[in-house]
Amino acid sequence: MARSTLRAATRTSNLARTQTKLVGGLLHQTHVGIQLELVEVETSGDRVSDVAIAEIGTTGVFVKEVQAAVLEGRADIAVHSAKDLPSGPTDGLVIAAIPPRDDPRDALVGSTLENVPTGGRIGTGSVRRRAQLAWLRPDLTFGNLRGNMETRLEKAGDFAAIMVAAAALRRLNRSTSMAEILDVGRLVPQAAQGALAIECRADDEETIALLATIEDERSRRAVDAERAYLHELGGGCDLPVGAHAVAAREGGISLTGLLATADGRIVLRHTDEHDDPVELGRRVARHLLDDAGGSMVMEQVAPSVPARPADAAKPGEPSADAGGP
Repeated sequence: MARSTLRAATRTSNLARTQTKLVGGLLHQTHVGIQLELVEVETSGDRVSDVAIAEIGTTGVFVKEVQAAVLEGRADIAVHSAKDLPSGPTDGLVIAAIPPRDDPRDALVGSTLENVPTGGRIGTGSVRRRAQLAWLRPDLTFGNLRGNMETRLEKAGDFAAIMVAAAALRRLNRSTSMAEILDVGRLVPQAAQGALAIECRADDEETIALLATIEDERSRRAVDAERAYLHELGGGCDLPVGAHAVAAREGGISLTGLLATADGRIVLRHTDEHDDPVELGRRVARHLLDDAGGSMVMEQVAPSVPARPADAAKPGEPSADAGGP
């Protein structure tokens, strides 16, 4: 007898619950009558929302407890923002579906980039966003911004502008808050930004088959390429890293990878095309590391990036994209 209810582990934020309900809606379209039961889980990253991500570590801090709920049998599936997942596989789990991806780009709230005054202070906890904004506007200063989307929007008045993921605002019906969406040619997104990833136990064949019905093949290939790029660089890289892939209907994939210094003074990019997403991600990473000077950047800059106060108005403050809109 086919199951009528799936227990879905999710973080407790409004955005996480909304995203899980979106997955439930997709499943209902392909399997009328199936219900999603939310199993809310507080992660270690959520419990220390007043601490910069770089201080607590970035790998898995927003997914480990959610994954544990599935591994321990308290939930059947886990719904994640795909960018929060470590770039390598998790023992006992499989990413069974990548649904159609939403907008991967970053958005400014409060002002367009052009209209931010000289020396204007941008709110973001992402070292990737800071480095690229500093490259585009070396005059800008930065302040740390963490918390759920509602908290971030409430704090927007403390800055000339704040930067968040466009997809998060869209999913929360807050698109009107966006002053500008930055094209990927100007600001490369975080790997897998805008995509959802649904995990289940690797031996749960029934659930794997069920989730396969909401898989979007082009979104999967793009996300696989971006994750492969991140994995080849090294999942623990603390420098600004971004990736954006577009999968064509006929099978080819184009991927742009970014690696930068935390202060935005060096920004390396490379774009390549290939039919195999994993090979493409590896090739783009190897070009940046071996041919474009990326290995030297990682060796000489990464160990010396200083820790800064949580609200230091400087572009080099370490942080990460994980766990944030």
